[in-house]
Amino acid sequence: MNDDSVLAALTALDGVELRHLRGFLAVAEERSFTHAADRLRTGQPALTRTVRALETTLGVRLLDRTTRRVELTDAGRRLHDDLAPLLPRLAAVLRPPAGRAILRLGFTSLLPAACTTLVASFEAATGAGVRLVRRDTPLAGLETGESDVAVLRGEVPPDAGLCSTLLLHEPRVAALPRNAPERTAAAVRAVARRRVLDWTELAGLPLVVNTVTGSTRPELWPEGRRPRLSCTAGNIDEWLESVAAGYGIGVAPEPVARRHTHPGIRYLRLKNAPSVPVHLARPARDAHPLAERFLTLGDTGTPGSAALC
Repeated sequence: MNDDSVLAALTALDGVELRHLRGFLAVAEERSFTHAADRLRTGQPALTRTVRALETTLGVRLLDRTTRRVELTDAGRRLHDDLAPLLPRLAAVLRPPAGRAILRLGFTSLLPAACTTLVASFEAATGAGVRLVRRDTPLAGLETGESDVAVLRGEVPPDAGLCSTLLLHEPRVAALPRNAPERTAAAVRAVARRRVLDWTELAGLPLVVNTVTGSTRPELWPEGRRPRLSCTAGNIDEWLESVAAGYGIGVAPEPVARRHTHPGIRYLRLKNAPSVPVHLARPARDAHPLAERFLTLGDTGTPGSAALC
């Protein structure tokens, strides 16, 4: 069986069950049978049998297993990409109808304070409930179908297949190690005790970047006057620890920095820094019936806040 026929085979094979697909998707995302079993609250041997049964039914290897890690084959990667947005929707459809409708609101490190009022207004206007879903992914779960609408900091990728509206702007602050170790660049140690930094001063400093959910990249500075990318992180916790360890400075929206305090980090005010746009977004196609209503209620009416698809 070739890669192109894997998904098509699912509709023709009676042996494929939802538990097979859930098990495969969990292992594919965790890259570990142990972590996937914990996530599904099942035993690792049972999960291994489940995934092997799926491979046997499809007649194709989906995962390459070693003693240290699990990797997707080409067929497994294709199946994962197709299943990730579909399986949560299928589970929702099969769930017995009960109670009021639920809209899943995705976010990454922190919800803006404005969302408290927005959620209350939405629930009062529609009678629906809102479930908060934190996902450390670039689109806060929209890309996997785990959220129906999402709060996204930074610019919305134009090719992401989303409709979005501007909710607000947040100021940026700089994060520096409180007690810089010897590995820390001299330029960082020189400004570590300052109270205020200018945005342009950061161009000469090493930068720690959260490449998954962060909103500050070297590309925000003019070419030729950009910070050096010294360290990358995959989530807010890695970012905090990397800054505290002295690998460089960090830049974050002020509310995120205020919420995520760290004993090894000092936050400094940044002058002349561009603000962080905060958007509400939903899928452009097959969106939740109430998703557009949520975006409409979040439209502030300010220039640039109109919904874009």
